[in-house]
This record gives sequence, structure tokens and C-alpha cells, in this order.
Amino acid sequence: MTKRDVFEYALVRVVPRVERGECFNAGVIVYCRARSYVAARTHLDEAKLLALDPEADVVGVRAALQGVEGVCTGGERAGQAAGDDPGRRFRWLIAPRSTVVQPGPVHTGLTADPEAEVERLLDLLVR
Repeated sequence: MTKRDVFEYALVRVVPRVERGECFNAGVIVYCRARSYVAARTHLDEAKLLALDPEADVVGVRAALQGVEGVCTGGERAGQAAGDDPGRRFRWLIAPRSTVVQPGPVHTGLTADPEAEVERLLDLLVR
């Protein structure tokens, strides 16, 4: 049997008008402590965004989603989080915030392949 490790994940949600609370999933962040792995994949459905807010800043939302991916990647793309370990970067990304791009609640699971899990969850919960 293949060894499976605990992983945590959170959806990345877009809330075009925070005061209305309407949202849709636009990405997923996966963290596996046992493998020092953190990654995010995003997919912006522009039609959904504009249906909820016809005047939404599509370029700004896309940049914020790319920022989430960058923090997970680490290095120069992570900005101030560049020197942080994967766990700290994950915790920073899942911290509650009242912005257009927000993390959802954290869930857990078991996986033998965290990288494949990111893609599976993106297909299942976002696309």
C-alpha cells in the first residue's frame, strides 16, 4: 500500500462585492507538512466575476490570484514571505481577510501525491 500523508487545503474565493457576500471558487491551496509541500492553482471564471459585479477589476483579481500562487512558489515571487517555510506561507494565505480574494475554511485529507491533489481539487471544486 502506498504511504499517504495528511494534507490541508483551502479554497480561494472571489468575493466581488464584499458587502454582498456573494462568492465563487477560483483556486485551491494545498499544504502537506510531511513533504514540506505547499502549492496553489487558480482558475478565474471571468463570466462569473462579471455576472456578480459588471464593474469588477478583472485584471486586479487575476493579479491577486497570481499573488497567491507566487507566495506558494516561494523565492522572489513570494515577496515578504520569501524566507518563510511552506507551513508559514500556507498559514499566512489562509488567514481571514476582508478583500475581494479570500481563503475559505481549511479541510484535511490523505494523499500519496500532494501535487496531483492540487490538480484534482482544482478540477473538482473550481473548474
